Amino acid sequence: MPCGEYDIGGLDLSDDHYTVEQNLVRNKYRAFDDDGNTVLKGKQKTFALKDEFPFVNADGMEVFTVKAQQIRDYEGEYVLTDAQSGDDIVVLKHEYSILEQITGATWKICDVDIDTKLAEITSRKFVGLFRTGLLGNLIPHHYEITDATGDHVGTISGQLSMKDRYDVDIDDASSVPREPVVVAAMVIDAIEGN
Repeated sequence: MPCGEYDIGGLDLSDDHYTVEQNLVRNKYRAFDDDGNTVLKGKQKTFALKDEFPFVNADGMEVFTVKAQQIRDYEGEYVLTDAQSGDDIVVLKHEYSILEQITGATWKICDVDIDTKLAEITSRKFVGLFRTGLLGNLIPHHYEITDATGDHVGTISGQLSMKDRYDVDIDDASSVPREPVVVAAMVIDAIEGN
């Protein structure tokens, strides 16, 4: 499937850099472009049996939802659905490991129909050990984004802050569907509850 077929209606994430900021109180997110303009806003639905994160663009139009497929599933699958067409775009698959705090978390971005891996987002090893506990959110997190063959695509780098604030940098998205990868980078923090 060509990368263009993974586009999300009403959303343009063609820049190479975005800053994502989490609200201090709850899982509420805002993404900014390099000029400081809001490009995306989202929050976790409360009182839902399955985790659900609807997102709107800068104009307030709902553009996509990320929804868990099962109730509180450790090795979860989250489907990203285009709000305009109702089509499922990709699946975010969390590969849970009991050693995840040491080895790092791994998320696969897969085609929704044929289950082919399109990209992978992996946290830096050992950082998880220090991000647990009372002061855990003060320690910046770091993820690497790679394509299906393991080649570097970009990074997600946390900033030292009381609330989660991080940079999403895409260095080379020629081999991956850009919008779902950038979106996944933005929502994995919310799903993990960092």
